[in-house]
Amino acid sequence: MAEALPPRGRTVVAVGFGQLLAWGSSYYLLAILARPMASALGLNPVVVYAEFSAALLLAAALGPAVGGLIDRHGGRRVLLASNVVFAAGLGTLAAAQGAVSLALGWLLIGAAMPMGLYDAAFSTLVGLYRAEARRSIVGVTLIAGFASSVSWPLTAALNAHFGWRTACFAWALLHLAVGASIHRFLLPAGRPAAPLHAAPPADAPAPPGNATLWLLAGVFTCNGFVFAAMAAHLPRVLQAAGCTPVAAVAAASLLGVSQVAARLADGALLSRLHPLVSARLSMAMHPLGAALLGSLGAPLATLFTALHGAGVGLMTIVKGTLPLALFGAAGFGRRSGLLEAPSRVAQALAPIAFGAALDHLGARALWISGGIAAAGWIGVLLLRADATRSAGAA
Repeated sequence: MAEALPPRGRTVVAVGFGQLLAWGSSYYLLAILARPMASALGLNPVVVYAEFSAALLLAAALGPAVGGLIDRHGGRRVLLASNVVFAAGLGTLAAAQGAVSLALGWLLIGAAMPMGLYDAAFSTLVGLYRAEARRSIVGVTLIAGFASSVSWPLTAALNAHFGWRTACFAWALLHLAVGASIHRFLLPAGRPAAPLHAAPPADAPAPPGNATLWLLAGVFTCNGFVFAAMAAHLPRVLQAAGCTPVAAVAAASLLGVSQVAARLADGALLSRLHPLVSARLSMAMHPLGAALLGSLGAPLATLFTALHGAGVGLMTIVKGTLPLALFGAAGFGRRSGLLEAPSRVAQALAPIAFGAALDHLGARALWISGGIAAAGWIGVLLLRADATRSAGAA
């Protein structure tokens, strides 16, 4: 099928399926396998969440350097290397005999994250298409948006029939057989982007200052905490709100569908508007859903999942398109790594912190995630002046 597509379409399909594989075998693995891993190895589940948090901290530390590497050399080799490192991490998880070897597996996955997740994919697309990358970014997120809807049922089925070790090993094989082939044979070599501190054209307007950069990083950090908390605990959140385990998994599996629906809406309705519009809508979705589910309980589980998923789906696009609109293509990879670093720190804390809140507060923990997301929404509103000035430049 990919051969019948034009080169740009083929690239989008290749990167999109690579992202589906990468997300399904990293972030979305934890929600299904954390407790089986802990039980089999005689560990407290908190230990598994803590090791995953350490992986995210490693990803945060490596992100700017990986982004700079993509700026200089393009993304194909970095994405291809991510498949090897992901496979090594998943294979190590499959063979783990205790907390130390399990931690090594998660740390390898953490090293692969900045090489193989959205920040690397978006930097690759910006290197290829520069300011015209928005359409490609949306296309990639449409495909990758099914990651949770595909990976959660698949991982749960593998775990139920063959055990968690086989599930990890199967994902490792997919990286080597499918992911590596996609990135090796279907991606163009690309071209290096302008360095971060390259001089702009003489007639170019001045880009926003550091205050805008840090405010945007704060918005992404609020979003990152909420995303990681739900990625690790969404089925438990729905059970705490009154759903049966089967109903909770069924409702949670709609997350990917709602992400894709929101991205389709962005491509059809919002693509001609400044990305700030999508950012405002995105950050409003989770607080609204949390208020409804926290107040009315299980009957609104599907609506909560749809609202949260729509917010995640839009923010995924915003993380690529808003920095591009504000700051331009020069140094996009390194800047993406810098913007994502504090978000990954928040994501490292979220599974443990929100899990503890869920243990003690039950469904009332939603007021915590809702409040953090609302703070991010306020941050988006504060971006208004700088983003409006940048819209003319874009």
